[in-house]
Amino acid sequence: MEPRTLHLLEFPKILKELSGFAVSEPGATACLQVHPFADPLSVRLQLTLLEQALRWVRESGFKLNAFPDFGGFFPVLDIPHRILDLDALFALSATLEQGRIARDLLTPYLDRGWDELYAAVSGAPWPASTWSALKRCLDQDGHLKDESSPGLFSVRQEIRAIHQKCTKRVKDFVLSENIAHYLQDDYVTVSSDRYVLPLKVNFKNRFPGIIHDYSQTGETCYFEPMFLVEINNSLQELKREERVEERKVLEYLTDLVRQERDGIEASYRGLVQLDLLMAKAKLAEATQARPLDVGQDFPARLIQARHPLLALQDGATQPLDIKLREGQLALIVSGGNAGGKTVCLKTLGLIALMAFSGLPVPVAEGSSLPLWTEIFVVLGDEQSIEEHVSTFTAQIQYLSRVWERVDGQTLFLLDEFGAGTDPTQGAALAQAVIDGLLERGASTFAATHFPALKAYALATDKVRAASVLFDPKTKKPLYRLAYDQVGASIALDVAREHGLPRTILSRAEQYLLLDGTDTSAVLDRLNSLAVQRERENDALEDERKALRKKRDTLEARFDKERTRVLTEVRELAQGVLRDWKAERVGRKQALKKLADARERLEPVLDAEAAPAAPALELSEIKPGQRVAYKAWNKTGCVVEKDERKGQVKVDFDGVAMWVAFTELSLDGRAPRKPEKQTKGIDADLGFSPRLDLRGRRADEALAELASFLDASLLRGANTLEIIHGRGTGALRKEIHAYLRTAPPVASFTLANEDRGGDGMTEVTLK
Repeated sequence: MEPRTLHLLEFPKILKELSGFAVSEPGATACLQVHPFADPLSVRLQLTLLEQALRWVRESGFKLNAFPDFGGFFPVLDIPHRILDLDALFALSATLEQGRIARDLLTPYLDRGWDELYAAVSGAPWPASTWSALKRCLDQDGHLKDESSPGLFSVRQEIRAIHQKCTKRVKDFVLSENIAHYLQDDYVTVSSDRYVLPLKVNFKNRFPGIIHDYSQTGETCYFEPMFLVEINNSLQELKREERVEERKVLEYLTDLVRQERDGIEASYRGLVQLDLLMAKAKLAEATQARPLDVGQDFPARLIQARHPLLALQDGATQPLDIKLREGQLALIVSGGNAGGKTVCLKTLGLIALMAFSGLPVPVAEGSSLPLWTEIFVVLGDEQSIEEHVSTFTAQIQYLSRVWERVDGQTLFLLDEFGAGTDPTQGAALAQAVIDGLLERGASTFAATHFPALKAYALATDKVRAASVLFDPKTKKPLYRLAYDQVGASIALDVAREHGLPRTILSRAEQYLLLDGTDTSAVLDRLNSLAVQRERENDALEDERKALRKKRDTLEARFDKERTRVLTEVRELAQGVLRDWKAERVGRKQALKKLADARERLEPVLDAEAAPAAPALELSEIKPGQRVAYKAWNKTGCVVEKDERKGQVKVDFDGVAMWVAFTELSLDGRAPRKPEKQTKGIDADLGFSPRLDLRGRRADEALAELASFLDASLLRGANTLEIIHGRGTGALRKEIHAYLRTAPPVASFTLANEDRGGDGMTEVTLK
């Protein structure tokens, strides 16, 4: 992508705003280095990472704290015998701590299929030895713990013993000599790394000893009595041993860092990447943005799009719909000055750059863009006095330079192209340029005031016209687009609003009438009709949102009631099963209670059922015929029928029940001879169902799974087996996503390898 394009569309400003959301210097630097990708795989990876990070942050509540820049840390490891100091090791420990937290928080989401996010955050080998050693050796203030090594523990114990001994000796000395009133303070202090007494200057010659220093006021001298000299000498020797032991620990930790350098560097890079993703998430929150669908065959369609920089400054920015129909390659926007034509082009261009860079963009759901590998821009006044180049010449020079690079993966933004020369010739040249872009398959978005180009937009295939709207009464811009029409330039209205003398305006109106090209009345009428249409569309949209909200409320209420009824039926069915096994009820009583439970469940099942099959006449039902029982979503074989009661006895895999014939439909399979019932109710109540969904589309499989869960719940089943096959894993993910939210499901897991492995899921009902 050309730097000129990035500059004109203000992409660096977006990166600067993005870097402000980073919590670390390396993260901010990574934000400033973001750039558009030209290949679909890279763009898809970045957008997938963004989508997964946004969902993870919302669900986990993860927050990243500041961490240091390790740019100068790793080169130190290349210097032989160089030892890392405590500050560097403590910074490394704090940084790895955040990486560990991120890994732990991401682990519960592994079954979501977030492979890209997991690879970015936790894909690197974890430096386990370095991490555990740093945690063992460093305390929360960054100092070495006593337990870092046996030698360090021993020498510090002796130092503490010296301190206790010194304190006791001084206390005995002060009491025996009765010199408490000579001391500035009644405690032992340290000066020049030796224990001393804070003695008043007036009494410094009363006792034998060494004066090491004076206080800033000069009233206190730090006096070492002779009886402390030997103790302090021992202390100095122990301090030297302590430094030796501390150096050994630092050497040990540095060697561990060198051994696991690759894992540490990769973990650090993952943390920087995570800081970048978190900054993107914060940018999305600040602008109410989302990842955009990008692909080679996706249409250019931005719904409720807002200019990203304006969205950062003012959340109430008026959104735009920027869209082409199928088969269209160009959009030509016309209308008055200051109406938003240039903002429209900049919004499209900047959103495209951001989307191709893996950044969230402020658009509504349903928006998409094709992947443009090149974006060229003719924008604004490009004249150069220093190079003696006019606006028109600059535009032509730029167009000539990039023309050979234009192809079907190019976006061209033309703002007032050809406006710097004779209007007739400029309009003709602009039409010819757009013709050339269409022939090469490039996408083109242009803004113009040329009447000829407006007519061209209405009459040319693959080109769509749009007009910026103005309030019919105030002539103020509404910053919205009306499609398939052109707009007036209203130059005289703009001049009047900005205070041009009335005499000049009157004369201009006279010249316009004499010229005979004043079409402002017709275009004003079109503008008024378009504004009215947009307002009606807004009213319809508001009504649609209200209806959708009402529908969602009703669905939520239905789901709640459905869950309650299913829970009651499940408990009842399992109670019947327990009573039957304990021989507290007989077979007939158990079947009657199950039938009662079925009747309570029927309204719920009927509300979710697909369109009913044609009614079945009792005369059509024959013994041995296979029929479907919609209440259980099961098929069985007809045993006999009772025409007087209108009931049919059906064998469901060993369980024979009388069912009203109105609840049955033909199964469509070949009839078979009814089998003799041998197992009675045990064949039904003790059955562990299995459902085979291999080869089904996702929507068909989920519908069948929902009915299967309800039927299994009614039968009192505890465990189920769902066969979905291995394949690409797509059907398995859809089934697992449904099972997570299904009210009857307590848990589910993949089967053991000897029972199907990841081709089958075992489900436990509540």
